[in-house]
This record gives sequence, C-alpha cells and structure tokens, in this order.
Amino acid sequence: MDMTVISGCLSPRKAGILDHADRVATDRVAWREKNSFFHDEDERYLRFLIPAGSRVLEIGCGVGDTLASLAPSHGVGIDFCRKHIGIARQRHPDLNFVEGDAEDPATLEALQGPFDYILVLDTIGSLEDCQKFIAQLHPLCTRDTRLVIGYFSHLWYPVLKFAELLGLRMPQPDQNVLSPSDLRSLARLADFDPVKSEQRVLSPVRMFGLGRFLNRFVSVLPGIRQVALRHYMVARSSRRAKEEFCSATVVVPARNERGNIEPAVLRMPDFCGDIEIIFIEGHSQDGTFEEMERVKQAYPARDIKVMRQPGKGKADAVFTAFDAARGDLLIILDADLTMPPEQIPKFVEALLSGKGEFVNGSRLVYPMDDGAMRFLNLIANKIFSYLFSWLLNQRYTDTLCGTKVLRRSDYQRLKAGKAYFGDFDPFGDFDLIFGASKLNLKSVDLPIRYAARTYGETQISRFRHGWMLLKMVAFAFLKIKAI
Repeated sequence: MDMTVISGCLSPRKAGILDHADRVATDRVAWREKNSFFHDEDERYLRFLIPAGSRVLEIGCGVGDTLASLAPSHGVGIDFCRKHIGIARQRHPDLNFVEGDAEDPATLEALQGPFDYILVLDTIGSLEDCQKFIAQLHPLCTRDTRLVIGYFSHLWYPVLKFAELLGLRMPQPDQNVLSPSDLRSLARLADFDPVKSEQRVLSPVRMFGLGRFLNRFVSVLPGIRQVALRHYMVARSSRRAKEEFCSATVVVPARNERGNIEPAVLRMPDFCGDIEIIFIEGHSQDGTFEEMERVKQAYPARDIKVMRQPGKGKADAVFTAFDAARGDLLIILDADLTMPPEQIPKFVEALLSGKGEFVNGSRLVYPMDDGAMRFLNLIANKIFSYLFSWLLNQRYTDTLCGTKVLRRSDYQRLKAGKAYFGDFDPFGDFDLIFGASKLNLKSVDLPIRYAARTYGETQISRFRHGWMLLKMVAFAFLKIKAI
C-alpha cells in the first residue's frame, strides 16, 4: 500500500501521528530495549490472557515484538507506518505484517479472519473514532474471539509526558485520554460485551528488583490498583454471542442420596428436545447405585445413564461424567436437590441468549428455606464471594453453588488448559470457575431459590472446607492475580 495514498486519506491529526511514527521508527527498537522492563511486565500479562498457539491479530503492531512474544500459531500485525512494517518483517519473518490504516474498513476487510484474539495495545489512543473502529471488528470475530485492549491510565498522563521531557520515554503525540470506564462504555456502544478488566503495574522500571515485587503483588490490591499504570479490558462480540444447541446433558453426582434419585428424574423439566441424564455414584453406603439402576429401568423413555466414579470427590465424579457426556450443553445438578431442578431452564436460557458463557448458580441472593444453610456457612460464603470477585475480575456471589452450566466445547478447551492449575480442587467448582476465567469466558451469576434437604445430610464440613476455601484464595491469587 502506497504511503502517499495512506497520508492523503488521513485527517491532519492522524497524518501528524504518521509523520511522527516515520521519524522515530529507526529508534523504536532502541527505545524498547531501554524500557525493556516495562515491556516485559506488559507482555507477561498479555501472555496470561492470550495463550500460545492462538490466532492473533495485533492492530498497531509497531515493530512486531509484542506479537512475536505471544507465540501465535498465526500472527498478523497491522500498522500504518511503512518503516515499522519493514522493520517488523525483518525481525519476525514468520509472522504476517500488513501496512494499512486500521480505521479504514478496506484494510480490515482484506484480512483473512477470524482470529482467536484481537489485540489493540495503546493504538486506541491514536484513533479518530474509537467506537466506530471497535464496531468494525465484528466480521473478524467468532463466538470465542476475545478483543484485548491495553492502555495507559489517564491518571499517569502527566507523569508520562514528564518522562518524555527527561528522555526516559520515547516521545509520543497527544493521545486520547481514556479511563477504564470509558473503554468499557465505548465497547458496549460498539456491541462488544466487556468480560473483565484489570489494572496493574505500579513501577515501569526495575527499581533494583523492587519493581517486579510491586507489580506482581501490590499493584493488583484493592484500593491500589485504581492508580496502576496499565489497564486492560477483555471483551467479546455481542453480535456473535448467540449459538444454537441441539442437546444437553444433566450430570447428577450422588453419594448417599438414594431418596433423591427418582425425584430428580420426575422433577426434570423438558427444557430441550434431547436431554441426557447421567447419574454418577460416589461409593455410597445407602444403596444409591442400586436405586439409580432401578430408576433407569423404570423410565425407559428418558435417556438415563448410570456410572460409578473411579476415584473420590465430587470433582472426579463431575469430570468423569463430562468426559462421557454427549450433550452440547453440560449442566451440573447436585443430587440433594437443594437447587430445584425446575429452575434449570433459566440457566439454559442465559447461555442460549448469549448473556453468559459460564452460568453459575447463586444461593445467596434470595431468602432461603429455614435450615438450608447454617449461619457460619452463610457468612463465610459471602466473604469468599467478595474475595473471588476481586481475584477473577468478574462478579461471583456464590462460588460453591453446585449448579453450573457451560458448553461442552468450552469444557473441552478448559480441560485442555487444565495443566496450568493442576489437580487442586476436590469439589470441581474451582476447577470450572478458574478455568472459565483463564479462558476469558463471560460469567453470569444466576440467583436461585435454595431449598432445604428432604433426604440425607450435608456432606460439607464448615471448618475443613472453610480452610480449603482459604487455600483456594491463596492459590487463585498466585495463579490468576499475581502474574
């Protein structure tokens, strides 16, 4: 694409930005090396958000170093500075670089999408119309595509300009001043749904080794993160959010729940035309497995499967059943039926409508039946809901509600990335929640009416499992927050 053609199509402001980029292009690699600590910190978090082997489009790629650091299976970079593109092609011949103005629809239309991730790093500050630009990205998206925008905090703008005067930072033309809430608002106006936001990095310099500690452990803390240097937003295309499904699997893990097996079938609503029910038994002492077999024979019109889990714990039961499931949607229904089966259609609708990709039940919004949850358990659950909402950058009011719904395709992706967390959760709730967060799935809390048990006893130990929750908080902080 001819440089004079690009320049002739640009506004005076963008023509000035292009002229500036031309003048500093040959020095850009040296500036990156001079500020290598900051770029390392930036790219460290981007690699957490964007797993290696993804199809990645970076808009405003500069010399291509950030795109290369993400190790994409297919990487495409766009920049409207010819010199930047030339340097990028020399430094990273295995990637694809396109010279063009990303605000020109013709530039985006010429790309061979879709992409798994679209990265806009700081370029948002140079755009003429941010909303229009974001709206033009929908054709490059699928339901799974995530838009990742990284930008400097508007609170740091005077500090950054002062650093330029001191020769500590590469000079920059005037940029759009955008707060995290501005970015979220622009995304919504362009029909992109913000999934989560993060603010981090207190020190752009090493500070004799203290910078890494501050950025990893301190910059993410409540009250401090609001003044961090960098903010990131992950969003998804609302226009691509809906996806049809033909079948569903309801997984019912059960241990010593003989009296609840038949009611689970009788109360199961016909929320779709093809429903598979998998009862998976966990070494019961009250004849639960035999009751499952009886119920399967008693209701031949239902597609009921009966399994015995090979190991111990609810996580083993759930994931064993998930691996055997054939439904497009996967639904967990605890056999105690404290989450009424009649409410399953609400979960399915939340997923089917595109409002969420990981639907988590919440018992702590509506008043619950007397005796449904002990007082200390209730207080602990509320405290942990605040902690996990901060850790995961999405709202969670109840992490231990057994009912969770997601697509089987997302579970398979979650399972493929499970090595990042390892085997740490005997319940499986946090395997799913943390995995959904790592995949940047849109999580939705769905309030339910929590009922008291009619058969059996709770298998939750408030102190042993409360200690486990504390360990989960520490684990999540290290694996999700303190990157």
